[in-house]
Amino acid sequence: MHTILGINGSTGKLLAEQLVKQNIAVRGVSRRPFPGNWEHVAADVMDAENLRKAVEGSEVVYLLIGLEYNTKVWQRDWVKVMQNTIDACAATGAKLVFIDNVYMYGWVQGVMTEQTPMNPTSEKGKVRRDVAQLLLTAMKSNILRGCIARSADFYGPDCSLSMITQTVFQNLAKGKTAQWLGNPDVVHSFTFTPDIAKALYILGTDIRADNQIWHLPTAANPLTGREIVEKVADYMGKKNKLMSMGQFMLSILGIFIPVLKEMKEMMYQFDNDYVFSSEKFENMFNMLPTSYEEGLKQTAAYYLNQEEKHQ
Repeated sequence: MHTILGINGSTGKLLAEQLVKQNIAVRGVSRRPFPGNWEHVAADVMDAENLRKAVEGSEVVYLLIGLEYNTKVWQRDWVKVMQNTIDACAATGAKLVFIDNVYMYGWVQGVMTEQTPMNPTSEKGKVRRDVAQLLLTAMKSNILRGCIARSADFYGPDCSLSMITQTVFQNLAKGKTAQWLGNPDVVHSFTFTPDIAKALYILGTDIRADNQIWHLPTAANPLTGREIVEKVADYMGKKNKLMSMGQFMLSILGIFIPVLKEMKEMMYQFDNDYVFSSEKFENMFNMLPTSYEEGLKQTAAYYLNQEEKHQ
């Protein structure tokens, strides 16, 4: 039995489908029912006993939950979520696979690898550093088996939580102007969500993954925002229209849209090159990431089709 905490997220369903293909029994956990080809358990990860019961009998647990994108919520809840999950896995003997981001690295001038030191330059980054450190310490102390799976910003079909879903894919599908956060002329790595699901299955089932940090398969040679918008517009047969949103516009819009206000401290990721390497994973597990051309083409087709269905 493999249990997915956050089955209702952007990668939870894809991971469940990947596990089912491999004839692995799946238990999905979320606060509200999320039906599918798996057993579902309603549980709150903030409740330690509730969580322990939810993962009981699991060989592997995947922590894929997302908290409200709010610094105060993260500071209040993330460490508790991780500690509860570590305790539940330790009590039940389950391996823990935690999907993480790159906020704890801070601004990296160069390529991000698994050896990049944690040097957060944002409050959210400090929270992610503390959360990662909890798991790293638990693994080093042999409290449990596990690994950390880090992803760049992600994108893909049916991926509503992706930064560029609404601002690029959905806008262009509707014939609107694409919006790009920060400088559209710097490169920015993105991880394709179907690749995340395949890689998480590997990390959950291969003992070579244990007690390490892994960067999930992400295409090399990232594109600039301008290049991404140009390609998506071309794949959709739409006009290539782009508007960039800098610090000043973000400050104004943040008054009305709280999540944009929360993005201000993360703008270093969008005003500078953001390059993410997954060579360690690719070399160890012989898995090549989907190219940007193919990933953008599939994602563009999905959102264009969604828009046409609603017309």
